[in-house]
Amino acid sequence: MQDFAHTPLTGTSGPQVEDAERYSRQVLFHGINIEGQRHLAHGRVAVVGVGATGAASAGLLARAGVGKLTLIDRDFVEASNLQRQILFDEEDAAAALPKAEAARRHILRFNSSIGVISRIADVVPSTIEDLLSDSDLVLDCTDNFETRYLLNDYCVREGKPWIYAAAIGAYAATMNILPVVEAGQTRSWTNAPSACLACLFPSPPDGQVQTCDTAGILGSAVNFAASLQVTEAMKFLTRQAGIMRRTLLSFDLWTGERAELSAATPRVGCEVCGKRSFRYLNGEGRPHITLCGRNSVQIHEHNRSVDFAELKERLSPLGRVRSNGMLLRFERPPHTLTVFPDGRALVQGTTDIGLARSLYARFVGS
Repeated sequence: MQDFAHTPLTGTSGPQVEDAERYSRQVLFHGINIEGQRHLAHGRVAVVGVGATGAASAGLLARAGVGKLTLIDRDFVEASNLQRQILFDEEDAAAALPKAEAARRHILRFNSSIGVISRIADVVPSTIEDLLSDSDLVLDCTDNFETRYLLNDYCVREGKPWIYAAAIGAYAATMNILPVVEAGQTRSWTNAPSACLACLFPSPPDGQVQTCDTAGILGSAVNFAASLQVTEAMKFLTRQAGIMRRTLLSFDLWTGERAELSAATPRVGCEVCGKRSFRYLNGEGRPHITLCGRNSVQIHEHNRSVDFAELKERLSPLGRVRSNGMLLRFERPPHTLTVFPDGRALVQGTTDIGLARSLYARFVGS
């Protein structure tokens, strides 16, 4: 078996594993073979959200030999994550490491021959181009519809494929989106685009949406969703987009109930892929987001440089302060503020947006 093209990571140590041996069982599979493995080695995938589903998907892609992974997450590791987020351990939680960086470090330990980039960032209209432009494929592993509709807008506009995945309770769902391609763009599925997210769901669900807080979640559902998502990703990366599934597939692992909704063709009159109206990409009405799994609010205060040393000195008399260079945590019960270098912050202990803004202005600045 010939060598494959990889982007090596610096700072690796320990015994090296030859690629011919590492991928030997995968190459034996008729759907991959040597040629497919070469394509995987040249693949570039962005994983948006490195929580439960994202950690599982990123691990599978890394073990499969995908050449470059960009791991994007705005959050940090906590003890409650360890039940289902398979790339993290107790040390990561104790240190409150950003999830993207913790995942990068763990991946490096089992496959040092691929390129892995951690981006500790929030995917918003002002950052999405920088975060996703260098990837061939985007995997959605987020926990909110606001970001999913933003991904849909961007990927449809750019003619970039993305794969939706979700897990809650014992329920898992995935859907492949192969966008309509405009004149001048060359894509392998040009003559057979699929429906986009807005084709099936023109607007986000109304009312209260279940989260990990309200419905809980099984690790098995997470891994099921990730397995489906990564298998479809491997079809795409090995240049077999024609056999990718064209349905929204959902499965309840607890009851065994299964459902599929056709996503084979774009919906006539779709606002996004039909009329090219990108409301979410334009930033219209973007709210603060309450995160899955915690009683918290995120403050979108981007491009505000934070001096951690100065902030730590200022806040230390007022409560417990910890900083690891990638984030600063300020604990003043019943609230905790986690501040990132660009000014973004997570305010834990409330879902009151007004109170969260007040706490941010009081302790970080207005």
